[in-house]
Amino acid sequence: MSTQQYSVTPHTVGNILNWVDTNQIAIPEIQRPFVWDANAVRDLLDSLYRGYPVGYLITWQNPTIRLKDGSSAFGKKILIDGQQRVTALMAAIQDIQVINKDYELTRIKIAFNPQSETFEVSNPKILANKEWLPDISAFFKNSASLFKITKDYLEANPKCDSERVPESLKNLGGILNNQIGVIDLLSNLDIDTVTEVFIRVNNSGTTLSQADFAMSKIASNESYDGNLLRKTIDYFCHLSVSPEFLSKIESVDKSFAEGPFMSKIKWAADFPDDIYDPGYTDMLRVAFTSEFGRGKLADLVALLSGRNFETRIYEESIVEDSFKSLQAGIERFINATNFKNFVMILKSAGFTSSALISGNNALNMAYIVYLHGRKNKIPSDQLDGLVRQWFVMSLLTQRYSGSTESQIDQDIRQINTVGLEKHFKAVVSSSMSASFWSSLLPQEMVTTSTISPYWNVFVASQVKAKTEGFLSAHVSVESLVGIKGDIHHLYPKSYLRKKGLSRTKYNQIANYAITESGINLAISDKAPEKYFVEIAESVAKGKAKYGEIKTEKELLANLAAHGIPDDVLEIDVDFDDFLENRRLLMASLIKEYFKGLAGHS
Repeated sequence: MSTQQYSVTPHTVGNILNWVDTNQIAIPEIQRPFVWDANAVRDLLDSLYRGYPVGYLITWQNPTIRLKDGSSAFGKKILIDGQQRVTALMAAIQDIQVINKDYELTRIKIAFNPQSETFEVSNPKILANKEWLPDISAFFKNSASLFKITKDYLEANPKCDSERVPESLKNLGGILNNQIGVIDLLSNLDIDTVTEVFIRVNNSGTTLSQADFAMSKIASNESYDGNLLRKTIDYFCHLSVSPEFLSKIESVDKSFAEGPFMSKIKWAADFPDDIYDPGYTDMLRVAFTSEFGRGKLADLVALLSGRNFETRIYEESIVEDSFKSLQAGIERFINATNFKNFVMILKSAGFTSSALISGNNALNMAYIVYLHGRKNKIPSDQLDGLVRQWFVMSLLTQRYSGSTESQIDQDIRQINTVGLEKHFKAVVSSSMSASFWSSLLPQEMVTTSTISPYWNVFVASQVKAKTEGFLSAHVSVESLVGIKGDIHHLYPKSYLRKKGLSRTKYNQIANYAITESGINLAISDKAPEKYFVEIAESVAKGKAKYGEIKTEKELLANLAAHGIPDDVLEIDVDFDDFLENRRLLMASLIKEYFKGLAGHS
């Protein structure tokens, strides 16, 4: 039987709050938005009052660190589960302001009625009702007197039950003596084990990621400005999505606003592109991988804890070096020149709209490649091409859709060993051979999803080539993507439905073409052999039909640019044959596009 790697001990609410006050336990989330609503806080207090279980708290003991002078220091505990509950208790009982989901400082006031023994969120109606104690935090202040509070309440409510009220108030104060179970995980547990414990104990459905553990480690370290670094990560991510958040930082967190990191991130409020909106996991992954040359965030947690991978001893010097390196990586990530140049490179590859990007894994690795290249002084024209091709290669091969961390770890190690360009050539040679373009890619394009990477890359290739919309003469695919133009079914849905075809058949991406709404509506559900013949006959007379194209040359060029077989103009082509031929043409266009990405933007 294996040795038990944890202990379970009941502790009083008062003791737990005292741990936080005396800094014996770190609550990494205390500076982040409090996601519970006031009703949830009320329910927590009610459960404690009635002696109901409120779940376990889980703490993870930081390892004993070897200091520079050779002595050892016992690390503090980190609260990894129960942060919202402890924060709720601090807010309701200790009169501590919390930051809400809008990053505004707010007070959560919970009222108590000693006669009905009920809790409620304080409101103007309760404030005007003498039967309620409008804010229980006043009851728990050190200066508060149970005798005086009871006496004042009985005088204000002379008709109340004079025996029940004192007992109710006594029970209210007894909340501090009620117990909550604390699962204390030992320091030698790895992240996977800690995560498994969390999942088995926690019933809320919340999952913890390695990035969550890393953020907890960062925030709980005061020696190397971990909390400041965590705020920088959080604030940058929020600014990227909500530029108006800048004023919140300036009003709510004046110390940060006046500090050195504010000037490094405030540019994000004026940057309009939403091509790459990173979350904290993305930032950590990119900063860590590009700076440390590793791809697994579990390694970051270990390094921030001071782990020496060779001796398996935890050393303070490694903690210090790791925080310095992580800060350098974060600063490179949020550097305005780096970030803007990276987005520009993506746009130069045709990804001019966030609608063409689904998920951040490929984006993250492309940014890692860019930052690596910048750090190693690869000429910008060469680096830009490598980043463009790496990003598109990642999408087409779905390189980071499975074991993302392992693949990133493998790639960065190879990049650091043989060099970026040599490793890239090896990857392309092995994963994008001739059979990939002629067989595998067309087969992968048998999909209905308009957010599939194959469709998105095809559209990006059209944007890059400045292709006009289907049957358009002056309206580009890029502008149609920007205004969310129509995706036209070349063989109309209604036409195919009448033939008994299923949704998964007629919604194939090989049946899609981006066009103007007016053209799409004009074609409606006409049979392809009818409307294509009408188009051919019109251009033969120098007239436009369903668009602005008036010549055969323009029409053939437009069909070719959309990878549409030109035999649709002549005969009633079998739909399956059409799909197969068009996939081959689309793959060929993507292949030429991919090759061209290596050139200047």
